[in-house]
Formats: sequence, structure tokens, C-alpha cells
Amino acid sequence: MEAKIGKFFDSVGNFFTGGDQIPWCDGDIVAGCEREVAEAEKGSSDEFKGGCILRLSWALVHSKRPEDVQRGIAMLEASLAGASSPLQVRENLYLLAVGYYRSGDYSRSRQLVERCLEMAPDSRQALTLKKTIEDRITKDGVIGIGIAVTAAGLLAGGIAAALSRKK
Repeated sequence: MEAKIGKFFDSVGNFFTGGDQIPWCDGDIVAGCEREVAEAEKGSSDEFKGGCILRLSWALVHSKRPEDVQRGIAMLEASLAGASSPLQVRENLYLLAVGYYRSGDYSRSRQLVERCLEMAPDSRQALTLKKTIEDRITKDGVIGIGIAVTAAGLLAGGIAAALSRKK
């Protein structure tokens, strides 16, 4: 019974705090990936550089800093055009979806994760992200409805109070 109550309070807490299963990345990891890319630029193979850039992109879109997320999105969009294999395209699409989710553009994130799922319908990461996006859209809708109902109630209460004073 206590476990069920604990799960209930965790789910209510996650509803209001926006808890999701997507990992966050701190500034130290971003800085480490930036150093790795800088070192790779000094004469490493294109494949190694590409891997370093992909790791940096991953770190950026998982960052808590909005400017890092935007940088990651820009890097991924640029590299998506040059992606040569379906695996690279799918990885870039998934990371772009994460970036747009983190930046609050849920519709764009959902479009990208759908494209990713067209390529790999069984991708657990993409399926989890899709559910996270849908849950967030639902949560935002519920909060929006709650705000609208509250505003309507306040307006109706104000009108009722004004009418009762006139009498």
C-alpha cells in the first residue's frame, strides 16, 4: 500500500515538475566534448571528427542551458544535410527531436521523432521520447484548461459580485 501511495505522489510530483526520462548533461561534459572536438580538428580522421562532433551535439541538446541546446540544434541540422548513412540520419533526427523537446517546440520534436520511427520502428529511445513528448503535450493542455477554467471562474465571480452590488 505504501509503495502505491509513493508512486502516486511521485507521479503527481513529476506532473508538476515536468519530470521525464531524458538525461541531462552538465557544463563539464559539454566542455570536455568541446576540447575533444578541438583536438580532433588537429589532424584526426573524418570519421573520428564526426564521432566527436556527434558526442558534442549529444551533450549540447541534453544540456540544461538553453543556449547550448540551440547550438546543438544548429550543429545537428548542419550535419543532417551531410549525413551519409541511414544510421547517421536516424541518430541526428533523434538528437534533433531531443533538442526541440528541450527547447519547448514539442510539435517539431514530434515530427522528427516520427521520422526517426519510420526508419526504425522498434527504436526504444525514439518510442520513449515520443511518449515523453505526448505526455508533455497532454500536461500542457491540462494546465492550459485549468488556467482557462480558473480565469472563467474569476470572471464569472467578478460579474456576479458587480451585479450583486448594483442591487
